[in-house]
Amino acid sequence: MSVVLITGASRGIGAACARAFAKAGFDVAVNFNRSREKAESLARELGGYGVNAIAVQADVSDSASVCRLFDTVKANLGFVDVLINNAGISHVGLLTDMTDDDWNTMIQTNLSSVFYCCRAALSDMIPAHNGVIVNIASMWGEVGASCEAAYSAAKAGVIGLTKALAKELGPSGIRVNAVSPGVVMTDMMKDFSEADIAALKEDTPLMSLGTPEDVAEAALYLSSDKARFITGQVLSVNGGMVI
Repeated sequence: MSVVLITGASRGIGAACARAFAKAGFDVAVNFNRSREKAESLARELGGYGVNAIAVQADVSDSASVCRLFDTVKANLGFVDVLINNAGISHVGLLTDMTDDDWNTMIQTNLSSVFYCCRAALSDMIPAHNGVIVNIASMWGEVGASCEAAYSAAKAGVIGLTKALAKELGPSGIRVNAVSPGVVMTDMMKDFSEADIAALKEDTPLMSLGTPEDVAEAALYLSSDKARFITGQVLSVNGGMVI
């Protein structure tokens, strides 16, 4: 049975990915940083699909923590066949108001974590000549967003890393792609008013906002044999907001 590791999987897009992969028959490693109760509850839920699932604490913005994460997953489930780099944070505000700590936290959490996790996963994927990496980017990494400069920069970095790794790892039989969500109804939207949400819907050609499940299904597709000839691509799941 294949093993998937999903970072930041205790809620939102990560939790939706965990459910989608479990339903598809994957053993699932649910990574979390602080939300232990939610992650452990999700792991128990996933067991109901007849797969093995564990919740593993790790701060993926820290290199040593990532190494411990992969060691734990390998000891309990086996080596990681599919890596979903989903963990991330948001920051809304003017660049001139950002502190050095704000910037460094954003880059470490949203970009460096992807580097750390990819590097750790490849130690087994390359010798096996097999593996899939899906990085969760953002439409703002494609076009940039006012008052989200640091977030946009980090996600643009994820897209660049995705494309470069696809070229580097193709000869090793490893595929690397990105899913680029638009506006998705997750915890990141909790501070938006009903008027804000209505305006965002009007700005979206499909006149609706995305769900975590929309993103999860895209990630599952890119991880499947149906996408065997797809690598280095950015699959935008944004309702047409960015075309």
